[in-house]
Amino acid sequence: MATVAKVEERLAPAEASQLRVTWNRFRKHRLGLIGFFVLITLIALCIFVPMLSPFTYDSINDASPFQPAATHSILTGNMHVIGTDEIGRDNFPRLFYAGRISLTVGLLTTFFVVIIGSVVGALAGFYGTWVDTVLMRFVDLLLSLPELPILLIMSKLLGDSGVMDGIFGVGLGTVATIILVLTLFGWLTLSRLVRGSILSLRSLDFIEATRALGAGSGRIILRHLMPNSLAPIIVAATLAVGGFIIAESALSFLGLGIQPPTPSWGNLLQNGREYAQFILQPNPFVEIRGYMLLFPGIMILLTVLSINFMGDALRDALDPRLKM
Repeated sequence: MATVAKVEERLAPAEASQLRVTWNRFRKHRLGLIGFFVLITLIALCIFVPMLSPFTYDSINDASPFQPAATHSILTGNMHVIGTDEIGRDNFPRLFYAGRISLTVGLLTTFFVVIIGSVVGALAGFYGTWVDTVLMRFVDLLLSLPELPILLIMSKLLGDSGVMDGIFGVGLGTVATIILVLTLFGWLTLSRLVRGSILSLRSLDFIEATRALGAGSGRIILRHLMPNSLAPIIVAATLAVGGFIIAESALSFLGLGIQPPTPSWGNLLQNGREYAQFILQPNPFVEIRGYMLLFPGIMILLTVLSINFMGDALRDALDPRLKM
């Protein structure tokens, strides 16, 4: 009987990994799966369209200003897929190059926010006492400040100082400025989330057993507490990307974000706002000016919706209490 049991045990299928279980649960969430593929498509377009387009995002070609969609360049015969802007630049590579900038801001800001928020939250939750008091009161102080005015002031001051331009070069300096400014307040909520997760984990039996075996505080935090807190961090980070893209777009729309000639979806919206009345002309093959406002807005909408759908699906997939 023992031999039969051993054979059956060997023949039993291997238990699926946590990553595979999460993926199986995620793909059952239709909106999340749609959001995932839409986001991958948008990222691929932002990477390859500026590379493959016969026009560069900043080149002033032979086309006339506000040339309608699907018209040809006089000299080269290349098609302007969604027309040209006010000085004759092709809108198609500009739209997707701007997507590179906006997505880069969202992803890099989220990366720095996760690092800072995780470190502060883990230290506050694990050590408690005066460490928790000092860190969390500092977080409360920053959360009590009016975020938008401070972001606008810091963007203006850093932009006018030229410090970032000196470090990263003209163009990338404004991108670095926005990432820095958004990171300033972006980590606060995540730090409280991580702190709560660490507080609920640190008194569990497996942590006490690890401490009894002689593990130091750093090892306990990095090898045991943080891996078990990844699920809420991943979900929060996913949703934060969309929030930072909207924040960058808002700052750029107000003229204090990414500065021309570097395009982003936010400053494309800002440039197109004066042509809003042309939206009443629905035919882009006749009048393209209204679509200079609509196209970046649609891209922001699709990107943020996709990311939010993915965040909802990840939350459900990573929650073991939910049956999908």
